[in-house]
Formats: sequence, structure tokens, C-alpha cells
Amino acid sequence: MSAKNPYRLSFSTGGLFAPASVELASIYEDLGDWEAVKKIAGERGLTGFQAKSSSTRTIRELVTRLSFLNDDERSLLLSGSSVEQSALLWLALCRTYPFIREFSIEVLGERLAHFRTDLNYEHFDAYVASKSQWNEDLDDLSETTLKKLRQILFRYMREAGVLVEGDRIAAYLLPSSVRALLEQQDPTELRFFPGVT
Repeated sequence: MSAKNPYRLSFSTGGLFAPASVELASIYEDLGDWEAVKKIAGERGLTGFQAKSSSTRTIRELVTRLSFLNDDERSLLLSGSSVEQSALLWLALCRTYPFIREFSIEVLGERLAHFRTDLNYEHFDAYVASKSQWNEDLDDLSETTLKKLRQILFRYMREAGVLVEGDRIAAYLLPSSVRALLEQQDPTELRFFPGVT
């Protein structure tokens, strides 16, 4: 990815926010308008943040992620189990943020394929260093920002079940309902889940 096609690096909002994401999807189901969803969610204080700026930023990012799910996927997000919801929210993250998508495929998937299941911050740092040679967005990030992005990405992976106890990569147990949706539209997206083929 070149500087002409930049990474979106605004994924430092804290976590998957599964309950808030489901509520946002529910509001969208009623209204069919993401701008209206953002307005209502802000009025309700959906994220629990006291600071309006933090709440507004988080709602905006969650809405962006959810907009990358299609109608069938959002429907499953509303009716599905917590495992299905986590898988769909990880899918939304990977679609929204090319960096997370590529990290999942090129680091998690490759390590698991070679039976190297441990993952730590050094793997993230090495990956960023290799990518920053070709991408100005990464090369220009401050050390503080990189640390935050690293911390948040590991949190996402743990919350989504992509990393298991001890920060190990395990073959992801993708729910059959989510697999069926991906196989219908783009089976290559199965690669976002380590060990799923």
C-alpha cells in the first residue's frame, strides 16, 4: 500500500464495543440512516464516555465499521450469539482498517500456518517497521501513537477471540452462520480469521 492509498489508522477507540455496536445496528434497522443513528446515539450517551468529544469520536468510528457490514450480516449481529457478534465485529474491523486486515492475514495467519502460535508486541513492531518502508502513514507515526495502536489492536484481538489466553493464536472457530455469509459473497475474507480456510 502506497501513500497514495493510505492506511486508515483511526482504530484507537478502545475496543469492539459489542453492546454499543449492536444497539447502533438496531437503531439503523429502524431508521436506515447512519447520520441519524449518530445523532440519536450521541443524545443517548451510548458509549458511556463522559466527554462529548470521546463519545462522538467513538460513535463515528463504530458507525463506520458497521457500515461495512451488509444487511444480512447486520441482521445476524442483532439476532446472533455473542460468538457470532464477535466474529462479525472482527470482520467489520478488517474491512474498515486495511492495516488490521493485513496484520491478520500476514502475521496471524502466517504464524499459525507455521505452528508459531505465540504473539507479542515485538511481532507488531517488526511488522510496522517492514510496512513503514513503503507507507508514509506508518513512517510518520510517533512512538506514542504506535504504542497506543499496538495496545488497542491486541485488545481487539483478545476481545474478538482471535488471540486466546496467553496471547496465543489458535485456529479460529468461525460460526457456521458467519462462514455461510462469507462463502456467499467473498470467500477470500475467511482469511481474516486465523486457521479458517
